Amino acid sequence: MTVEQAIKTAIEYETKVRDVYKEAMNKATDDDGKRIFKLMADEEQHHLDYLYEKLAKLQASGELTIEGLKTALPAKEKIGKGMSDMKAEVEKKDFKQEINMLEKAVEAERVTSEFYRKMVRELPGDAQKMFAQFLEIEEGHLALVQAELDSVSKSGFWLGTQEFDLYGD
Repeated sequence: MTVEQAIKTAIEYETKVRDVYKEAMNKATDDDGKRIFKLMADEEQHHLDYLYEKLAKLQASGELTIEGLKTALPAKEKIGKGMSDMKAEVEKKDFKQEINMLEKAVEAERVTSEFYRKMVRELPGDAQKMFAQFLEIEEGHLALVQAELDSVSKSGFWLGTQEFDLYGD
């Protein structure tokens, strides 16, 4: 895959993820859920803007520049620290619609992360570095969305870690 093809494919993935969040924002019944889905949709739109800019520069000059890609969200490692207060609030609400949309978002983020992981393995130089930045950000998105899903679904998991053991092991 060429760098240009990779960027065009990334645009397709980012568009799908953004659209999942926009749909979720419109369907969410909880104001906090709407706010989180809007934040995520805006973040994905920022990714699209970045990719379109990189594609235009690549097509015009034949070169790829990779100024730092920014995110409004915390790193994957920091997500759990700010989420514990939300757990008590979650117990009071019904999140059926949000659970459905979060499941879609988890899958979209997972697939997008896999694409970026593949591009990091296969592309050289600055393209590899650019997609590594996207991979780091998307893995953070996946961790955040998974934490939200674990919380509202009351699955017994928190950030992918089982909260309790029925067998006492």
